[in-house]
Amino acid sequence: MKALILYTDGAARGNPGPAGAGWVILAASGATLAENKKYLGELTNNQAEYQALLLALKEAMQLKGESLALHCDSELVVRQIKGEYKVKNDGLKPLFREAVLTLSKFKSYSINHVPREQNEEADRLANEAIDEYFG
Repeated sequence: MKALILYTDGAARGNPGPAGAGWVILAASGATLAENKKYLGELTNNQAEYQALLLALKEAMQLKGESLALHCDSELVVRQIKGEYKVKNDGLKPLFREAVLTLSKFKSYSINHVPREQNEEADRLANEAIDEYFG
């Protein structure tokens, strides 16, 4: 089974404001398979966090990942995906549904909240996406 480790982060400057997504995908060995970023336009921070997760999941599918270990510094996203928090915000509901549907296509996954210090690479990429857009 192809196991992948994903680190994702969304950033918004203002809430809502210019937003970016960053993600890093590692092999089970720890080798970096992908590092990506994308400017997302005007979003809230939570919307940016979900977009980063969705973009990373799409890339994990392209890499033929079967088992995922997801790491995200958004406690809200992690707890909503785990079913510990209800999704009350109308702007997050479609993103949540897409994330759950996409996750169901993998054989297995875990999602864990990590402190920002353990998510530095994805955070850097998300902020770079915003910086590069504004040049």
